[in-house]
Amino acid sequence: MNNIAKYITVTPGLRSGKPCIVNTRITVGDILGWLAAGMSMEEIEQDFPEIKREHILAALAFAANSAKNIKTVVHA
Repeated sequence: MNNIAKYITVTPGLRSGKPCIVNTRITVGDILGWLAAGMSMEEIEQDFPEIKREHILAALAFAANSAKNIKTVVHA
């Protein structure tokens, strides 16, 4: 997914500034939580008609990019 910004935005004051799918109040975290809970992409699309597959893929790409930037501390 090359154009994440087309699908995800951060707006101060909207959902406490969390990254959201454009023109919705649905956060990247919401989508990741639903997927982690076992919902399929099809179920998410059915339950939230404003969310399309490209939004879900953008949320996954956003999370992957964010994870790459996390510095971890390993304790021995």
